[in-house]
This record gives sequence, structure tokens and C-alpha cells, in this order.
Amino acid sequence: MNQSHNFVFFGTPTVASETLATLLKYGFVPSLVVTSPDAPKGRGLTLTPSPTKVLATERGIAVITPEILDQATIDAIKAFDAEYGICVAYGKIFPEELIAAFPLGVLNVHYSLLPKYRGATPLEGALLAGESETGVTIQKMVKALDAGDIVAQESTPIEPFETARELRPRLITLGARLLADSLPAFVAGSITTTQQDESLATRSGKINKSDGELNISSDAVANWNKYRAYTDSIGTYFFENGKRLKIIAATFKDGTFTVERVIPEGKNETSYPLHT
Repeated sequence: MNQSHNFVFFGTPTVASETLATLLKYGFVPSLVVTSPDAPKGRGLTLTPSPTKVLATERGIAVITPEILDQATIDAIKAFDAEYGICVAYGKIFPEELIAAFPLGVLNVHYSLLPKYRGATPLEGALLAGESETGVTIQKMVKALDAGDIVAQESTPIEPFETARELRPRLITLGARLLADSLPAFVAGSITTTQQDESLATRSGKINKSDGELNISSDAVANWNKYRAYTDSIGTYFFENGKRLKIIAATFKDGTFTVERVIPEGKNETSYPLHT
């Protein structure tokens, strides 16, 4: 299926490249991809392109990598005369002039059931709160954070023992399909959007490595939810006898949170409790 509508895709990490790959599969090919500049990676700090840039380059799609969305960049994007934009984890705040440059607006893929968990870490927020359900929302971008009208939304259960490592790829797949399925009706103007209820809005902001610290003798449910939320990002850890132990594997059964494997500071992975 060849989709001829002209659009610009904004995105940087793997979640964005996987979503772009799905759009390409459905025949939605952007005229331009906007992604973050190459960044130093690995021990050698080699400048490495984003996953989205790699995919776009392989497919012969024009790419720009601006440091900031300044006037020159906005003018360059405007030159493509795109009807709409799509944003998936791009990582920069859009100026109002850029949003307004697209006659149909900019669609943003957000990994929660908005208005719950607006912000940078919606998946983590849902797991931390012990939610039994989450989902993906396609919303029209506005200046306020994740506050735009809802174009499409789909829920999915969170399994009791599911961590971010299992949930994240499920949400990426769900979001990419929902976006691709929604685009024809959106472009045709046949979708009725839904305004978000501001009274139900919650926030889930950026996380720091220190957020992963827990006390294994404290609330078991809270510890389990924190482990689930951070297992594929900052990770969780605790201190024992003044030493930091990073949690590699843990379980929750019959109300008990059990640490099974750890990496003691400066040592190799081992079972827990430690045996010396």
C-alpha cells in the first residue's frame, strides 16, 4: 500500500526507529526524518548515529540532525511543505511555530492512557503505581506537555509479573500499529478527536539513577514495583554493610519480595544472599 501524503517524522531512539519501520511497512514514507545529532557511544566514544537515522539512511530518506529547533531548522522543515508531522521520542520541545507549520498538526505517540502519566516516563509511572492496565495514546501535539486532543487510544493489561523489559516492546508494537491504522482516517479528516479531562491528569517525570535505590526490608509491593519499573533502564540497587548491590533478578510471591541475584560493587554477578 503506497501512502502518498507528505509528512515529517521526528524521532531518535529505538522506539522511534521501530515505529518508523512499521510505518514504512504500511507504505507511509516520510519526506524528511528529523533526529538527534550523532552522539559518542562505547568505550571509544565513537560518534554514532541514532537508530532512526540509520534506518532512514538505509531507506534513502532525507535526514537532518539539528542541535536545536531554531529558526533555520524550522525554515528547512517548512521547505518540505508537509501536511503533518509524527513525533516518537524525539527528545526536544517543539516551538509553536513548528507545530503550526503542519496544516494537519503533529501526532505524538505516548505510552500511557492519557491523561494519566503525562511526561517522560509513562511506562515506569504505571508500573510504579502497580497499575493492572496501561496502553498507548495517539494525540495531537500542543504547547502544553502531552495535553493535546486524543486521536486514538488502545489499552492493554499489565500482567502481575511483567516488568518494563517485557512491557516496553509490547507497547512499542501496539503504538506503531495503532498509529499506522489511524493515519488514513486522520488524513481524511474522518476521525473525531477527544479532549483530555484535565482533572484526571497525572505526571511521570524524568528519572535519576538515585531513584533506583530501595530498602529490601521495607514495603515488599513498593520494592517489587520499583524493580519492575526500572529493570531495563536505571536498574535498582540497595546497600548492605556499606556496599552497593545492584539487583539483577528478583521475584514477588505470597507478598514477599525476594532478591535472587546481584552484582556487588566492583565484583561479578552472584546469587543472593551472598556466600563468602
